[in-house]
Amino acid sequence: MDDGATATAAIDRMLPERLRRLQQLTGVPVVFGGTTRRTPHGDRLVIGRLSGTHGDALRGLVVAPGLGLGGSVLQQGVARRVDDYATTTTITHTYDRIVVEQERITSVLAVPVVLGGSVRAVLYGAVRDSRPIGDRTLRTAAVVAEQLGRDVTAPPPELPSASSVALEELAAVIRETTDPALRARLLRIQRGLVGSAPGGTALLAPRELDALRLVAVGASNLEIAARLGLTPETVKAYLRSAMRRLGVHNRTAAVHAARVAGVL
Repeated sequence: MDDGATATAAIDRMLPERLRRLQQLTGVPVVFGGTTRRTPHGDRLVIGRLSGTHGDALRGLVVAPGLGLGGSVLQQGVARRVDDYATTTTITHTYDRIVVEQERITSVLAVPVVLGGSVRAVLYGAVRDSRPIGDRTLRTAAVVAEQLGRDVTAPPPELPSASSVALEELAAVIRETTDPALRARLLRIQRGLVGSAPGGTALLAPRELDALRLVAVGASNLEIAARLGLTPETVKAYLRSAMRRLGVHNRTAAVHAARVAGVL
């Protein structure tokens, strides 16, 4: 299997979870998507994953470059949206029988997953009412697609060491302890262990660390949410908790404090 086929297979495995993430982050009720296939006539997009659709008519649909919204994205490699699918003149209406007549879709977005300069997949989000799909929703969808592309090519994450797992468990026990004397004793033990443990991970919960690592490389809350499979509100809660633990009042100071403590 060549690298392109391997990447396509990896994207296809991840698509169901990423489409659910797209629904969660944007609130669009209908999502679907698929990967590209090499044919004698060029690349074709094959829709294979659906959620929120009325039926299975979209499943297995083959989209050619330049045809419909997805074909336009496949051809141009850029995200697009259409706020009145049935009447727009900016795309062809090759697939109206399914999109408009069967699925009753009114507005739709499509974003490419690009690897090595080639579109390997397209993710769609759609609504069936008069609400337009705004710029923020399109940007969010693009973040999900970009992160999918990065995850396909990223090396597998390192497993945590036994010591870091034990320290994180100790931190959880401390958070749950209501006895002041016992809590103070556990904190002294924690400080002693952190001084000899690599990374000092007991200072912060695992998700707080994950969020701060992404803040450190310039990620926005929206990008962090897309990367970690969380809502933006949950990301904010983790960052607030991390700032409180580190005794600082903003994200930048939290990253600095975490680095000083040996966490990052």
